[in-house]
Amino acid sequence: MTDFGDDDFFVASLKGTILKINPDARLVDITHRVPSFDFRTASFILASCYRYFPEKTIFTVVVDPGVGSPRPVLLVETKHYFFVAPDNGVLTAVLDEEEVQQVRTVTNEAYFLPAVSRTFEARDKMAPVAAALSTGLSCEEFGPEVDHYEKIELKKPEIKNNEIAGQVLYVDKFGNLITNIPESQIQELKERFKNIKLGLHIREHNISRYEESYSKVAPGELLFLIGSLGLVEIACREGSAAQRIKAVSGDPVKIRGTL
Repeated sequence: MTDFGDDDFFVASLKGTILKINPDARLVDITHRVPSFDFRTASFILASCYRYFPEKTIFTVVVDPGVGSPRPVLLVETKHYFFVAPDNGVLTAVLDEEEVQQVRTVTNEAYFLPAVSRTFEARDKMAPVAAALSTGLSCEEFGPEVDHYEKIELKKPEIKNNEIAGQVLYVDKFGNLITNIPESQIQELKERFKNIKLGLHIREHNISRYEESYSKVAPGELLFLIGSLGLVEIACREGSAAQRIKAVSGDPVKIRGTL
């Protein structure tokens, strides 16, 4: 997964590097359309899909505004997976969920390409390390273990009285606004206040329709519902909620209950 896009030579260079080292490697693209330098969005996308891959999958994640700086490259082994990524917090959401076995900084230059560019470490360091790891080498081969790595501060939604305060985490291709509010907090609010009616506020919009599916409202109508990730999503049937509301990632969201 990268922010390289599909138009240049960058992604092809990573794939070629990996296949040259391990021709039997099976390469799967998550996406190369992460917004440029946006490692927070990359962290969310990775956390949303990694668990559906087979155990021992090696994830190479390159969204790296600090390329060429002293920031390390990390190799992480969890109970189920491996991750190669810059140490900038892009792995935060995954490592909060996974059982971490070891975290190492990649320092063994024997596994880098012979000439390392200061502007394309993905090709020259991360891809060859991932490829070498896929041949069966142990993590210990690549560098020393560390107990500190960068993490993004992730705001947690809060319940106060009859209100849940959260924020938009991600805007998907359809313009749905995925929030950080889990279904469990909706259920908690309902248990606290019987026969409560829920409404959602974002920017200047008050949305009263809390439904199970898009089909419950008319085309063009706004609603909020529990999406496939178990999080509250704001949607517009057959339209873009993001465009309609003019909302972006990070916007505050409040769900209020009234009797």
